[in-house]
Amino acid sequence: MTQNSFHRLGSLLSGITAGILACAAPVLALDVRVNPSNPQLGDTISVFIEVDNPGDRPQVMMGDRAFPAFPLRANLYRAFIPTTPLDRPGSLNIQISGDGQTRNLALALRDRSFNTQRIRVSGGGNGATQIELDRVAAFKALVTPEKFWNGALLKPTSGGVSSVFGLRRYYNGVFANDYYHRGVDYAAGTGTPVIAPAAGRIALVGRESQGFKVHGNTVGIDHGQGVLSIMLHLHRIDVREGEMVKAGQRIGSVGSTGSSTGPHLHWGLYVNGVAIDPVPWRFEGLE
Repeated sequence: MTQNSFHRLGSLLSGITAGILACAAPVLALDVRVNPSNPQLGDTISVFIEVDNPGDRPQVMMGDRAFPAFPLRANLYRAFIPTTPLDRPGSLNIQISGDGQTRNLALALRDRSFNTQRIRVSGGGNGATQIELDRVAAFKALVTPEKFWNGALLKPTSGGVSSVFGLRRYYNGVFANDYYHRGVDYAAGTGTPVIAPAAGRIALVGRESQGFKVHGNTVGIDHGQGVLSIMLHLHRIDVREGEMVKAGQRIGSVGSTGSSTGPHLHWGLYVNGVAIDPVPWRFEGLE
């Protein structure tokens, strides 16, 4: 074989080898990470998705529910998945789609012990009015694209915690399967200032005189991207619907309006319509 033939054969083999390697090169998996990596009941799970095409907004699903993903920078998105004390601990199956790929992620959700209370009630109790149920439900459904909060959330009033998140209850000796305390209660005197735990838009103002029979005087703050604060049982309200507030700005004062046994602030933090534990948001902060 001539020297030219050897060169031609070498070039042919090199081309074939390169073609095989190109075909065999693995397609890069969708880059996904979660925080916390070992969540427990009540945690908010952050799902971070990095995509090659910045215009390709990823989709995040768990079961038949979709969770919106919002851009943090050009090619990085984040979605929140809320968990509650009513969820079943075990494997969470999350499906992430983007860049023409789909990734299935199994995440272990740890069990958690919640305190219980035993209370007795007589008669039918004082139920919420339809107007407060409808207005609060509409508030909790808000998912606006803007992000107003930044870093860890502030304690919304002074005073100690009187009821923790996730508290379970027995009513007249019967365990309430569908109940958990959907927030944190702070015991403080009537008139104690209440501040916005983070920046946002005042999206709900409801008053006892307008039919907020259970919630009492109420302020709801839209922090953006499905993150919401609701303050209940206020004595005074110092803001108006549609107003923008800064973190630490006074929005009202502690009271005992609505269904309340004494002066305190109930602060509920909702993510994608679900009441979650505010503690990680206060002491760690979520992006």
